[in-house]
Amino acid sequence: MTDAFAETRRSAHQEVGDHIEAMLGEHVDEVALLGDELVVRAKPQSIVPLLMFLRDDGVCLFKQLMDVCGVDWPDRMPRFDVVYNLLSMKHNLRVRIVVPVEEGGAVPSVVEIFPSAGWFERETYDMYGIRFDGHPDLRRILTDYGFEGYPLRKDFPLSGFVEVRYDDGQKRVVYEPVKLTQEFRTFDNLSPWQGPELERVAKALPGDEKATGGKE
Repeated sequence: MTDAFAETRRSAHQEVGDHIEAMLGEHVDEVALLGDELVVRAKPQSIVPLLMFLRDDGVCLFKQLMDVCGVDWPDRMPRFDVVYNLLSMKHNLRVRIVVPVEEGGAVPSVVEIFPSAGWFERETYDMYGIRFDGHPDLRRILTDYGFEGYPLRKDFPLSGFVEVRYDDGQKRVVYEPVKLTQEFRTFDNLSPWQGPELERVAKALPGDEKATGGKE
């Protein structure tokens, strides 16, 4: 991307951002340019009027919803963000909408504005447990029937809670607690091997101190 083209896009994003802030100040908490991306932060109750404006306003015309996803910030309150990525084919611009939501909270569904949000919202619910009020069919979409927990939360265990297998005797799929053949171990990621002599002269490899007993 040339400097001139990047500056043109940045100016276009800035113009749209200023327009959004001027027209929808009561629904917008922050409008910012992060790098060459336009980011709008808003409260959950503002997402429906905000997306309707972004879709229909002549300066915006963000008519394509490219994605809806979640972000988990376990040490922050509110814990989650719901992120909407929109594209304007008319103006060749993108905008990212970020909505914070508390654990156990909900965001209004935008299926009536963008029908493609149906599966995106189901996936976000499935992975993070974030509910979307007004969704016509909010149920899991990627995990199996009876799945417990939300896999993309930072506190979800790597091994999961249950494992699934087909039981030939019962002729059905059964769920069982996860059984690990060995416990997880903590590694310091330092090599226990001594590096080549020439390499060690130029630069000691991590772990060489183990091979020499800490003596050089």
